[in-house]
Amino acid sequence: MSPQYKPPIAVHFIWHPLDSDTVDPILEAITRCFSRDINRPFSRNLNIPIFFYSSCSPTDVPNDLPSELALRNVLFVFTSVNTRGYTLWDNYINNLKLTRTMRAVPVALSHEGLGHGGGGSLKNINFIRVYEWQKEYMVQNTVLAMAHELYRHGFIEIEEQDHGKSSSIKLFLSHAKSGDTGRLHAESIKRFIDTTNMSHFFDATTISPGFKFDEEIIKSIKESTVLAICSDDYSSRYWCQREILSAKEHHRPMIAINCLEEFEDRIFPAGSNIPCVHISPESPLKESDVLKILTAAILETIRHCHALSSLEHYQARGWIDSRCALFSRPPEIRQLLTLKSDDQKNKLCYPEPPIYSEEGEWHSHLSIETFTPLWSSSDNNSLKGLRVGISVSDVASGCFKEHHLPTSQSVRLAQDLARHLLARSATLIYGGDLRKDGFTEFILNEAVALKSRLNTHDIHVENHLAWPIHKADKEMTSWRANYRAVMNTVEHDIPADIANDVDTDQYLPPTSPQNKYIWSRCLTEMRQQSIDSSHARVCAGGKISGYNGKMPGVLEEILIAIDKNKPIYLLGAFGGIVGEVCKILRQEPYPDSLTETWQVTYNAEYVDLQTLASKSGNNANYGQVKTILEGIDVSTISKNAGLDEATYLRLMATPFVDECIYLIIQGLKNLST
Repeated sequence: MSPQYKPPIAVHFIWHPLDSDTVDPILEAITRCFSRDINRPFSRNLNIPIFFYSSCSPTDVPNDLPSELALRNVLFVFTSVNTRGYTLWDNYINNLKLTRTMRAVPVALSHEGLGHGGGGSLKNINFIRVYEWQKEYMVQNTVLAMAHELYRHGFIEIEEQDHGKSSSIKLFLSHAKSGDTGRLHAESIKRFIDTTNMSHFFDATTISPGFKFDEEIIKSIKESTVLAICSDDYSSRYWCQREILSAKEHHRPMIAINCLEEFEDRIFPAGSNIPCVHISPESPLKESDVLKILTAAILETIRHCHALSSLEHYQARGWIDSRCALFSRPPEIRQLLTLKSDDQKNKLCYPEPPIYSEEGEWHSHLSIETFTPLWSSSDNNSLKGLRVGISVSDVASGCFKEHHLPTSQSVRLAQDLARHLLARSATLIYGGDLRKDGFTEFILNEAVALKSRLNTHDIHVENHLAWPIHKADKEMTSWRANYRAVMNTVEHDIPADIANDVDTDQYLPPTSPQNKYIWSRCLTEMRQQSIDSSHARVCAGGKISGYNGKMPGVLEEILIAIDKNKPIYLLGAFGGIVGEVCKILRQEPYPDSLTETWQVTYNAEYVDLQTLASKSGNNANYGQVKTILEGIDVSTISKNAGLDEATYLRLMATPFVDECIYLIIQGLKNLST
């Protein structure tokens, strides 16, 4: 087996629970910037692994310290009067384990937070000072500062004598001299940069007398992120075009700033395929606009560096062909022509997600194969005929004391897993309701986007619904109809022995022990039949309490899959029921949450359900559950899943979505050959 997968970078956040009112808006904004947007599944956002560390009680601390999960780890520590005033928290922060690959950036929420710099792990480290910014722009300024530090500590080799400036980002302000808009906006951006530790290239004033104008411009572009300030005159100016072409030639990160007053008669073609920020043409620029521009520029720089680092890492591990070229953006015709003539390469890999098939159809005319790390056209039908069930659901955060993944990470996993299975022509089987913003909707939105992106009719999702869920109201029925192009709904009947107890044409709410018993029987029936119709199952997360059914739903699905000898992929790092089951498979102490005593204690009326169900022998037998789970042989389920034991153990432990998907697909391919 190859060495353990470590992504290029991971970001960790630590904060005291009493600081949540200040920290939560920052984390919400940061998560939007650093993680793929679950509502825009095919966006080209960053997708950096993020981990949260906090607790539910002010007198309690996280169970563990951040560990070096990636090749480089950046740890943002929010400090305050609370982290200094509570002894446990002061000790927790003082004892952080910092190395060259685990670097801390302290973020002081108040003046008292600076006290951590006097000793311990943060001794003599400079702080981001959140409390010095105006409240109106506090979140934007903090995000900008944190993004800049992530770039420096995550992707730049910082020498001991470096005081920050030489490792800072350099921004090239490309603008037209004619007209006032471009010049005035560039001056506003320059003035703001001058108040930070960032660097810039601005006009001839940056070039020393006696140096050649054109050579210095090109030299600066080679080491900069280019900000193309697109005023009305910008695209028609020779040097503006040349600066863009130079940035593309040297594969530099770049953003466009749209500040048109009226009209641009031709957008320069080379100025596309990059992020674009819109701002007003009116001068002077508002501070919020400058912050928006600079944040977009730094995020695109991070995305560029992260994409190339990730692709190089995948290539080193053999996930992608060692002979292919690596680009940080989808390829452009000038770049492919250069690649073909200079490097003699006919394969190119660019970051997820894949572009639309129509957009990339010209690649084949140059006899160049283009693909992303987890998808290529040659892989289209590699899982055709396989029916794969997905049991993925969200997990309560527990205030991030023990489980450190963002609550939205399960959705990202489900979306990415659905995308890659469907793109390979597998049929996706999912048993869930059709509530708005539920997991089913996220998966179906992924399927709809993929169908249009790949221009295919071979997208198949089966949504299995137990009675009485499919007896929902008309709004649900109408909503479900919107996805008929990609989804087949399988409605399961109520078990025959209880069908006469209710009106089967009407919805039955789970509001009494008797109704809950009927629900539990129907859910078991649906799970039995849907799993029986599948070839394999992927499980992650899963509610431990607050469910409808005889036991936690994902637990029941795991037990049914094992009983039917179905290949099963258990992703334990996402917590929940699957995390508890994986502890047992690793021979750790049996979790209390999988005992009847715990379930009765933490689920209202569960004891009544168990009593009622036991009369017909349909109650959950937790003694039997324990016997089954403790009797699982990891080598057997590994082989059954098409993986070796060491790889399967890694699958149970990895928190990284890319690695999970790669291992699952490898296992499924091994089963299908």
